[in-house]
Amino acid sequence: MAKRLFDILFALFALVITAPFLAFGVIGISLSSPGPVFYRARRIGRNGEIFDMLKLRSMHVASESGSSITAPGDARIFAFGNLLRRTKIDEIPQFWNILVGDMSVVGPRGEAPGVVEEHYTDWMMETLRVAPGATSPGAIYNYVMSDTLLDPEDPEGSYVNRMLTPKLALERAYVERAGLWRDMIYIVLTVAAILATVVGRKVGLPAGDVELARRWAPEGPFPE
Repeated sequence: MAKRLFDILFALFALVITAPFLAFGVIGISLSSPGPVFYRARRIGRNGEIFDMLKLRSMHVASESGSSITAPGDARIFAFGNLLRRTKIDEIPQFWNILVGDMSVVGPRGEAPGVVEEHYTDWMMETLRVAPGATSPGAIYNYVMSDTLLDPEDPEGSYVNRMLTPKLALERAYVERAGLWRDMIYIVLTVAAILATVVGRKVGLPAGDVELARRWAPEGPFPE
C-alpha cells in the first residue's frame, strides 16, 4: 500500500512538473513526422499480464512494425525522436500508466511479449512477480550500456545475447531487495544518468546490486 501511494503521488507530481517537456515533445513530433503523437508499446507486466506502455512516438509510422529493440543510429528514428529518446522525454506518458496501475515508478522494465516468450528462463520469470517500472536498475543498465553492446546490424540478436542476462540479473537483484528507500536511490540514479549522458559521461550502479546480480550473470558485463 505504501508503494502504491508513493507511485500515485509521484506520478501526479511528475506529470505536473514535466508538462512543459511533454508539450515540447508533442509539438516537436507534430512538426517532425506525420502520424499520431503517442505510441503504445505492447509489454508484459506483473504476473505475465499484457498491457500497452505509453510513449511519445520517436519513429516514423511506417517503421514501427519492426524489431522492438532499437540500436544507436536506428534509421527508423527521426531526428527529433532521437532527442526525445536520449533525454527520456518520450517516457513521460508512462506516468499515466503508473496512475492507472499498469506500472510502478521503479520496477523491472517491461519487455516485449516475444522476448519474454522466447528467451526468459525460470529465474528471469521471477522479475514478473512485481509491477514493471518506468525506471529500474535494468533501465539504467540499458541506458548506459546500449551504445557499447548493441549491434546496429542485429539489434535484437545482440540484445538477447549480450544485454538481456546482465540486465535481468540486475532486475532480479532489485526484486530481492525492493523497498521505498531503494526506489528513491534508483530515481536519483535515473536523473543522474540522463544528465550525465547530456555531458558525455556515464554513471555506475550500486556495488551491492551488481554483486548480487553476478549470482545470475557472473560474467556481466556491468558498468564500471
